[in-house]
Amino acid sequence: MLTLRTIAVSGLILSSGATGAFAQDLPFPFNLFAGPQATQAQPASTGNIAVAVEPTRTLVDDPTDAAKGSITIDTKSKYLYLSLGDGKALRYGVGVGREGFGWTGHVHIARRAEWPDWTPPDVMLKRRPDLPRYMAGGIDNPLGARALYLFNAHGDTGFRIHGTNEPDTIGQAVSSGCIRMLNVDVEDLYNRVKVGTQVNVI
Repeated sequence: MLTLRTIAVSGLILSSGATGAFAQDLPFPFNLFAGPQATQAQPASTGNIAVAVEPTRTLVDDPTDAAKGSITIDTKSKYLYLSLGDGKALRYGVGVGREGFGWTGHVHIARRAEWPDWTPPDVMLKRRPDLPRYMAGGIDNPLGARALYLFNAHGDTGFRIHGTNEPDTIGQAVSSGCIRMLNVDVEDLYNRVKVGTQVNVI
């Protein structure tokens, strides 16, 4: 098994092109695949056929050497690990930043939100003028069911761990830097972490 090493850096290290990449950069209108009632499986679209997407959460031997209660995101393997202690971790599948929008660093959760609103930043609107200027939280919002807001020593990074209404993008490098999870997975993670949780992105 690949051994992951946590990174102890004082500030967020962004690769070229990642600055100002907030949330998801999705086509609009957004798919309406998940909602407040999602608890077990999340529907995914395969043409005209809807199929159930099972949660990805798995109990595994912890490969991160991270402290109990901390999160490690392996952007290469596209897994998020929540360290439980005693050598165990919960592993979730995630989607990560596409080429030019990937980043690594040490951050922490500074805010948590259920069914968050979304306001695309100006830099994203320049790339995608067709996007709405504001979307209320709910079933069609690209931030999905939950959002964990990632800050560093300088403040808000603009990056989030959040749900998605495009479950087929889990395991892919498609976002503008945010970490996507199935709604059912991000709801589970949300209930296990708190403000102040340390997050290492490698």
